[in-house]
Amino acid sequence: MSTRRRWAATAAAAVLTAGLLTHPVAGVAAPPDSVDLADTASALVRFRLPDEAMFRELVAEGADVAARPRSTPGQVMADLVVTGRELDALTARGAVAVQVIPTESGRARRAAAAAEDTLQFLQAYWWTSEGRTFLQTQVATSASDDPDVEITVTWTTADGTTGSYPLERFEDSGEYQYHVALPQRLPAQPTRVSATSSLGGSSRVITPAAWPNATPPPQPAGYQKDFIDAYLTPTDISARIKRLARQYPRLVDVLSLPNKTQGYRRTAAAYLGDPATAAVVVESVKFGDQGLNGVQVRTVDPGRPNRPLGAAYRDRVLTVTLATDAGGKVISTTDDVAAFVSARYPQRFRAFVEDGSAGLPMPVAGPARLDDGLEGAEVPRRPWTVQALRIGAVRDGSKIGIMTYSQEHAREWATPLVTMEFAERLLANYARDAETRALLNAVEVFVIPTVNPDGANYSFNDFNFQRKNLVNHCTGAARDPARRDSWGVDVNRNYAVGSYFDGYVGASANCLSGTYAGTAELSEAESRNVVALAEAHPNIRFSLNVHSYGGYFMWSPGAYKAAGRVTLPRPSIDESKYFQDSARRIVGAIAAGRGTVTWPAYTGPVADVLYSAAGNSADHLYYDLGIVAWNFEVGNDRWNEATQEWDGMGFQPPFDEAHAESQEYADGLMELVRIARDRGAALP
Repeated sequence: MSTRRRWAATAAAAVLTAGLLTHPVAGVAAPPDSVDLADTASALVRFRLPDEAMFRELVAEGADVAARPRSTPGQVMADLVVTGRELDALTARGAVAVQVIPTESGRARRAAAAAEDTLQFLQAYWWTSEGRTFLQTQVATSASDDPDVEITVTWTTADGTTGSYPLERFEDSGEYQYHVALPQRLPAQPTRVSATSSLGGSSRVITPAAWPNATPPPQPAGYQKDFIDAYLTPTDISARIKRLARQYPRLVDVLSLPNKTQGYRRTAAAYLGDPATAAVVVESVKFGDQGLNGVQVRTVDPGRPNRPLGAAYRDRVLTVTLATDAGGKVISTTDDVAAFVSARYPQRFRAFVEDGSAGLPMPVAGPARLDDGLEGAEVPRRPWTVQALRIGAVRDGSKIGIMTYSQEHAREWATPLVTMEFAERLLANYARDAETRALLNAVEVFVIPTVNPDGANYSFNDFNFQRKNLVNHCTGAARDPARRDSWGVDVNRNYAVGSYFDGYVGASANCLSGTYAGTAELSEAESRNVVALAEAHPNIRFSLNVHSYGGYFMWSPGAYKAAGRVTLPRPSIDESKYFQDSARRIVGAIAAGRGTVTWPAYTGPVADVLYSAAGNSADHLYYDLGIVAWNFEVGNDRWNEATQEWDGMGFQPPFDEAHAESQEYADGLMELVRIARDRGAALP
């Protein structure tokens, strides 16, 4: 899952935060005949602007933009605090004042609002990390419809030191959620916190709780770990899986999942002509590695009048002879050539007009060589068999099972390091550590280190930020080779619960989108493999999907519908408590390694702490198969003492950081095994 700070604001956006997209235009009074305002007097005025460019200019100029109202198509609206002189200047630039917005006196407004403004802490947690203390709070206001409410949190430590910081309003899908801030660096443990609002409201004074307040058992002397010494490609992972099967035959089986992926393969294509002037894209029907890489294509002028459009394919050269008129002038267009090639050789080639070249005269061009554009010369091109490790002393389905899987998103290089480190620890320590032995005697563990090997190979060899798989469902001009880095399906939007196809938010029907959901639910081999493994082993009662980055720990619901922000059904009260209590244990285990703490504000349902992710795998496993399903986002932000800010780690951090992530999150997976062991012991 790609991540971002939900409440981070740029300097320009901060100007707009107070009322961004909160005031509907419906009901605005008709434009007054005139708005009279003394030169130095100020008023809040709603303007209709000539265009979006003027709005951007006003923001850049530092205009006091109070709100950006919703507007009907073709209208650009803005609420600005202006003086009479500024009103005249804006009118001269083409802005139309449509409403003077009434303003009650501040004193009267505060007095009226104070009785209605109730504040409540939703979260107040403190923790220490790398010798430093942090506090994070969430506060909700009853004045949720007022976008201008400002909330300030005040903290006090045991020695009487005090300080304060502002919270920012957080909305999601147009619905107010709470006010929040990034974790704050404090000099010591806070003993009291309180909140006040700009409307005069105040909260109860409370004592922040320790987070996560859970510690795993210590690792014994001689415990084996740190099996990761480099980033692992899918080929590297395959080799490790084979080695583990040979090394630990009594503890591990290798499962070949039933749906082979496309493989590191693409069709071959070339521009016939010049995209800067006029071109047709000629593409092979089969993959380039199936004998089509290197095929040449060209257009020729027959040099004679009244010749029809024609083509011949000989000796791996496609020659298109252009049509001419009575005077011998070439008359074929790009559209003619594209349609002719597709119709003449439907089993071998398809062609389409390059975007921007429609209807242009087809140039005499070539020869151009078809190529699949893939750079990984050493990567196998055949369809890929995704493999899983089945680990346990008893592997017959009689023991409670957990499944962990990683690299649904190709660019998340650190994630298979976590699952492989976890698997190696289990196997290496069985013979020497009593606790590991007890765990593997009681629990079966299933590990898919790389769900999306084709995309991963592309990320390692062609385009670092490849998120999706390599299956190209695009048609027409969207297949232009210039867009090759945008092709593919987001595997974690292709599952069958809460999907885009069911009307949920967070996926796309656009084949070039980073969250393209595919042609249908479970259209992709990669998603079908995850479901197939879970369905084939009904003893799997827990799962953990490893993503990066951002330091989240999440569970269902993971998606909502936009109208009213209606989520998938919430877990029951008891289930929610179990999710949260277990999360504390796992977060505590992660923190035990190097003090990296997953923030409390980033712990909870996906739809609440990150975004709506329609068609994600955890929702499918939880709602359809009854599996307790969690998600990691490894790569917590790290506090930078020099800048006094949080630094992001990214999808492919320097290896030292990725290595550290593999160790601490493998600790978290070990705690998941303990949780499964405890649940299994409690079952009849």
